[in-house]
Amino acid sequence: MEEILEESLVNREGIVKSSDLGTVWQNGRFWRKGITTGTCATAGAKAALKFLLTGEKVSEVAVRLPSGQLLMVPVKDLGGDQNTAWCTVIKDGGDDPDITTGLPIVAQVQVQESREIQIVGGPGVGQVTKPGLPVPPGQAAINPVPRKMIKENVREVLGRDLGAIIKISVPGGEKIALKTLNPQLGIIGGISILGTSGIVEPMSEEAFKDSLAVRVRQIKALGADTLVLVPGKIGEKAAVEKYNISPQLIALMSNFVGFMLEQAQKEGFQEVLILGHLGKTVKLSAGIFHTHSRQADGRLETMAAYLGTLGATGSLIQEVLDQTTTEGAVTLIKNAGFSELFEVLAEKGEKRCKRFLKTESLEIGLVMTDMQGNPLGISSGAKRLGGKHRWHIR
Repeated sequence: MEEILEESLVNREGIVKSSDLGTVWQNGRFWRKGITTGTCATAGAKAALKFLLTGEKVSEVAVRLPSGQLLMVPVKDLGGDQNTAWCTVIKDGGDDPDITTGLPIVAQVQVQESREIQIVGGPGVGQVTKPGLPVPPGQAAINPVPRKMIKENVREVLGRDLGAIIKISVPGGEKIALKTLNPQLGIIGGISILGTSGIVEPMSEEAFKDSLAVRVRQIKALGADTLVLVPGKIGEKAAVEKYNISPQLIALMSNFVGFMLEQAQKEGFQEVLILGHLGKTVKLSAGIFHTHSRQADGRLETMAAYLGTLGATGSLIQEVLDQTTTEGAVTLIKNAGFSELFEVLAEKGEKRCKRFLKTESLEIGLVMTDMQGNPLGISSGAKRLGGKHRWHIR
């Protein structure tokens, strides 16, 4: 029946092999699409269940994606005994720089008499320990869409009367998870099984932004009214070690300053502190809220423009413009006796953030730092927040 059902679906809707998903054009080249960990888990569960019920060993299996499209996914290491079957699918994220690519996603299945389909996490799949995520604390970090995909696809094989217990494991997942956002999100012991469409769109900015926004929602769910945004891990370390800021308040923003400010406003935060290297944060002083250099640079030009308002000579301004790094410009400006520039830039950046959000009710502060995390410019809002929360910001 399963074979007949799948054949009719293929004839009516068409089927695509996971190796033929196509490409997207990004940053001057074509990037191959791939499949999510959720799709891998679904394929493994379906193939293992077919083997357990029929004894059929398949080399690939059709997975129905949330869109309704059927996708043929290759499987390997399919086996089992009378009561249990297992199957491994190798994660292929296409050309996306995804550190989970190449990981084995293993599904182990058992049939049960009740109609319930239970999905649990095994070794290498993280456990959720904090609220504010799509999965509640105490459960395996298998997101709602992959759970739904697994249940719908295995139901096609089980029929109406049987149920199953499905365990998803990821050998090596615990080590890889340390390089993801999971530790910050309170997901311990492994990676998350993710995906909303089942397909990895390589270099997807929207997917990256969505992953960052999860942390903002979690901080709010934990009861905080104050959010601290940092560009990356270096800024996070400086915030904790140099400024005495609780890691429970910190979210990474990468280059998406404007987007993350909007998320903070949307979630109802009352205070936001932005803390990061001058090379990123100086762009805020010019009203640039996507700080990737491909979108906009203007670091030296912004410093040069405000330097002119402080009475700097044309020759000094030109020297700043001739620098190749922000750090070089900082040294030059300090040696010329214009250190107050950085306070001016921080103040202007704070005002531009408020203008961007069209609000005065949200308290915003900005700390611009050097590469070591030491403060260069601190806005008035940052000083108020620092005093209120006893951060080491003066």
